[in-house]
Amino acid sequence: MVTKMLSITAPKYTNPDGYELSELAKPAVSQPTDVLIKVHAASINPVDVKKADGVMKMAIKDTFPYKIGYDAAGVVEEVGSGVTSFKAGDEVYVRLPESSRGAWAEFAMCPESFIALKPKNMSFGDAASLPLAAMTALQALREYKGSLEGKTVFIPAGLSGTGAYGLQIAKNIFKAGKVITTVSTSKVPKVPELLGDNVVDQVIDYTKDDPVNTIPAGSVDFIFDTTGQATEFMPLLVKGSGLVVSISTAPSGATLQNSSVMNTPDKPRLPIVARVFLDATDQLRKLRARFYGVEYKYIFLDPNGEDLALLKDGAEQGKLRAVVGSRVDLKNIDKVREACWQTYKGKGGLGKTVFEVKQDGQV
Repeated sequence: MVTKMLSITAPKYTNPDGYELSELAKPAVSQPTDVLIKVHAASINPVDVKKADGVMKMAIKDTFPYKIGYDAAGVVEEVGSGVTSFKAGDEVYVRLPESSRGAWAEFAMCPESFIALKPKNMSFGDAASLPLAAMTALQALREYKGSLEGKTVFIPAGLSGTGAYGLQIAKNIFKAGKVITTVSTSKVPKVPELLGDNVVDQVIDYTKDDPVNTIPAGSVDFIFDTTGQATEFMPLLVKGSGLVVSISTAPSGATLQNSSVMNTPDKPRLPIVARVFLDATDQLRKLRARFYGVEYKYIFLDPNGEDLALLKDGAEQGKLRAVVGSRVDLKNIDKVREACWQTYKGKGGLGKTVFEVKQDGQV
C-alpha cells in the first residue's frame, strides 16, 4: 500500500530556485465527495509561481511546505462513498480548488464537483495544459452582455497559455466574427500553425506596431486583457457596449475577498489597508472606462467541473487544440526550476509548459 508520494514544494515563500522535490504523505479519501487522482501530467500557470513566492501573503496564511500547482490530468484511483460521477479507472482532468492545491505531485485529491472526464482525443499532458487557462478564457468571454457572434474580439499575447485558448474559444465556441491578437516577430507564422488556419483574422507584431495605433478606435467589442494593458486598450472599444475583462491588472478588494483564492477552511480576511488600496486603483480603472463610454471588469477564475466538461466537448469536436511549448519530467528538479523561471519571468514562452509525472509501473 503506497502511503507516500513525490511532490514539488516550496519550504518557504521563494522563487523557483527554492523549489524542492519532496516526499509527502499521499492524500487519503476521508469525505464522501473526495476523488483521489493518480496524476499523469500537470501544468504551470503564472499564479503557481507567483503564489509560491508570496504574492498573496498579506491576505492568506499559507502552510509549509507549500504545495504547488492547480492543473492536473490523470486516472481516478479511489472515490468517496458519495461520488456518483466518477469511478476508479476513469481518465479525468481538473483545476484543483485552493484548499486542494498541489497538482505537481504523484497524487491529487479534491471534491468531484471540480473534476471532468479528460478529452478522449488528448494525451494526459495536453489535457493538463487546459483547465486554468482555458476555463479562465471561457469565463471571461461569457462576461460580454449579449452574443459575441460576428463581433470583434481582441486578445493580446496570442501564444501565451491563456491567450492561445482564449482565441480558439472566441472564434470556435463564441463564433466571433473578427479575432485579433499580438505576438512577437518569430511567432507570427506559428499562430495559424498552432491554433488553426481560420482562428485569428489579424496578427499584429507588437515589436513593430502598437495595437493602439493599428486597430481602429471604437472598433472592438470585447478585449480579454492578459497583459495588464486594460486601460491602454480602452479607446479601441465600441462606445456604449464595449467591454474589457482583465486577469492581469489588479482586483478590487471585494473581488479578491470573494474569490476562489480566498476560499480556504480558515476563511482569511483581507487587511483593511490592502482592501482600501485595491478598491481605489480598481475605481480609477472603472472611471477611465466610463470616460471612454465602455466597461471594465477584473475577474478571478471560478473553477468547476461543468465548464471543464464543456471544454472537453469542444476539444473532442476539434474546436480546441492544446498548445504546449515544452514538457518536463516532474522528477528532474533542475529542469522543473528552469521551466518555472520561464513562467516566472513571463516572457518568451510558447503556450503551456507541462510536467510529465512518470510513476512506478506507468509507461
